Amino acid sequence: MPGALHLDKIYHFIMETFVAQGHAPHYTDIARAFSLPPDEGKKLLHELMNNTKLPIWLYPDTDLIASFAPFHNLPTPYHITVGGERKWFAQ
Repeated sequence: MPGALHLDKIYHFIMETFVAQGHAPHYTDIARAFSLPPDEGKKLLHELMNNTKLPIWLYPDTDLIASFAPFHNLPTPYHITVGGERKWFAQ
């Protein structure tokens, strides 16, 4: 995936996964979606998380998405309901 555009695609994939599944994808899901080896998926996830000023972060000392605004991967007191469906947590 050459160029800076790849981070936009990774961001979009993560948002789409949160909406569809109610939770964040693993870096291996990112790799699979873009036909990349798992290590490259992990590298791209870290690159996105470290090179943006958006309120997104990984669980400390892991490669797992903790929060990806407006979604949070852990249960919080803040629920998001869309069309009567409540399967997301907010930051």
